[in-house]
Amino acid sequence: MAAGAAGDGDGGTGGISRVLVIVAHPDDVDFGAAGTIATWTDAGHEVSYCIVTSGEAGGSDPSVSRAEMVRIRQAEQTAAAKQVGVRDLHFLGYPDGRVEATLELRKDLARVIRMLRPERVVCQSPERLYARPVAGHPDHRAVGSAALDAVHPDARNPFAFPELLAEEKLAAWTVQEAWIAGTTSADRYVDITGTFARKVAALLCHASQISDPAQLEDRLRGWAASNAAEAGLAEGRLAEGFQVLTYS
Repeated sequence: MAAGAAGDGDGGTGGISRVLVIVAHPDDVDFGAAGTIATWTDAGHEVSYCIVTSGEAGGSDPSVSRAEMVRIRQAEQTAAAKQVGVRDLHFLGYPDGRVEATLELRKDLARVIRMLRPERVVCQSPERLYARPVAGHPDHRAVGSAALDAVHPDARNPFAFPELLAEEKLAAWTVQEAWIAGTTSADRYVDITGTFARKVAALLCHASQISDPAQLEDRLRGWAASNAAEAGLAEGRLAEGFQVLTYS
């Protein structure tokens, strides 16, 4: 098995009880990490989602109002989350397509981290990925950057956004690990062969966004097989990849 491949049998859950996933849009978590999330919830770990926008700029039907698209996409993400064992979702309501890594967003994410007190945060990459331009959506990059800043230093520093403690009684909290999804610098892989069907089921819940449902499984399988090969897993295995940052 190649260095960096998850080989401990628990998909990287050892010593972790609570995980927070921070992404820009409904469906982002399912493309990037749904198989891994199912592995973690199966192991008994609590997983929550923080979705920064409600995806109102998605879809292609001009007859659907943007307000209705918010309702649709929140319902789709809620249904998708259930497929992988997640029932705690937080939608922040930022405007889809216009997210910036502002102090306001960092504060809002630090608030959620202090409320939920996760040992691990999963987020998107702040990189501009020239080899994978779709993965480098500006909202993804902005949310990835703000999430990493919220993990360190904001959530752990009692003097960062002191009003969170003074007015909301949210004490500082230190996250142990950040797992970055959608990166070209993966150094940790989780074998999702046993949870792949649930990843597919989760993505099929996003009916307003999936234009080719008949081809979806093959496309996902190709990506996951490529990750497994990079991890040095046996032929026929499937994996998701992450870059893992640790904080002391």
